[in-house]
Amino acid sequence: MFSFRTTPLEDQLDKALTDGNVGCFCTPNCWDTGKERYMTDIFRERGNLRAVFSPDNSELSPDVRHIEVRTEQIRELNAIVVEIQDVGTRYFGYTRDVFRLMRLLAEMEESPALYIVDHNNPAGRVVEGTMPSSVTEPDIPKAAHRHGLTLGELANLYYAEIGARFPLHIISAQATDSNRQLMPWTIAPAPDIPGFFTCEMYSGGGLWQYTSITPGTGTARPYEYFGAPFIRTDSENLPPAPSRVMLRPCSFTPAFGKYAGTKCHGYQIMLEPGAEYHSLIHTLQLMRYFKDRYSAFELEPDFRLRLADDVLFSYIEGKADWAAVREHIKVEEQKWIRKAKKFCLYDDLPYRIK
Repeated sequence: MFSFRTTPLEDQLDKALTDGNVGCFCTPNCWDTGKERYMTDIFRERGNLRAVFSPDNSELSPDVRHIEVRTEQIRELNAIVVEIQDVGTRYFGYTRDVFRLMRLLAEMEESPALYIVDHNNPAGRVVEGTMPSSVTEPDIPKAAHRHGLTLGELANLYYAEIGARFPLHIISAQATDSNRQLMPWTIAPAPDIPGFFTCEMYSGGGLWQYTSITPGTGTARPYEYFGAPFIRTDSENLPPAPSRVMLRPCSFTPAFGKYAGTKCHGYQIMLEPGAEYHSLIHTLQLMRYFKDRYSAFELEPDFRLRLADDVLFSYIEGKADWAAVREHIKVEEQKWIRKAKKFCLYDDLPYRIK
């Protein structure tokens, strides 16, 4: 059973929410600006909050990565309410945790109902990349790298993909004032997604995590910066960059993560105002550039799982022509948009950068 609801969570009259045992799956993004409280407070005040599933450490702590849920923790619940901020890329950690939860519910004979309080997508409706066409990471939907959907819409799609039968209810992103008063990145969605440009750069920039180049995690501007100790920067011979995008040679020392405490040399990606940035395409071109020039540039074993596309992988390896790869991306983006429209819950629709 699926429903899309346009009134606030606290106004829902389902017995599972008003009288049942409720668990909340959330991040700090569940703050309600109108009521000045967290979503969990609704059920705490009602006296039926039985479990809270959230990141283990303090907000913005670098070792916060996932929200863990086990089947035995949810057997006695009647409802689980999810409120996180997705970032628009299919491999975002907390979103994958939601899909892992959905899979657990689908495997239960009697499962609680799932309610998802939706939020606007901070990466917008722009689509980038391809749907997985090779072996991929667990709990990944068949969506483009940058999918252009909200979490509720993506959950709607995943619900159909796994053939789930548990009750799924989506609370519209427009049901409360929070999405109108705050930009989606105002409360950082995760420790490595701190601000305005991060979500636009994560669809490609997140791939650096499985290479010998760091995407600047451990700095104040992850995914805008990338580099490594072995890179030699030269302002007269810059790596490739698309129109209205600049690369500034720089150096930085990550406080944690890859190369923690080691000086790295690399570049800052700077966008002109209003520029539409295809992060995945640019990242692929940069990886090919560094692979051709540095023997120290390496792809880790899990890189291929995250990319999940043999055509794109062959380009990085120097075995495919860019024109053919670009056409492949175009066709796959068009396929994804046709598929995604079936699961959209709002009037504006995903689109690709032409």
